[in-house]
Amino acid sequence: MAKGYWVANVDVKNLDEYKKYVAANAVPFGKYGARFLVRAGQHQVREGQMNSRIVVIEFKDYATALACYDSPEYQEAMKLRIDHAVGNLAIVEGWDS
Repeated sequence: MAKGYWVANVDVKNLDEYKKYVAANAVPFGKYGARFLVRAGQHQVREGQMNSRIVVIEFKDYATALACYDSPEYQEAMKLRIDHAVGNLAIVEGWDS
């Protein structure tokens, strides 16, 4: 079965407040088996423009990735991020290898 991924590209405006979001999202990420593959590490943008933080989170499948985002736990955590970061998020289905 193909895995599911969250691919996020974020600029944090207020790190102290953003840390509250990070703490809160641990609950749904644990519940849905999220695994961070990339979490704001060193990077070089070679084409186009990107925000300062790149995050890739793996889930067991696409349906689980969607369910985590739609969960009441994540929706509550997301409220802590809205005013303190801007960015883009795509939920993507991988492929079986």
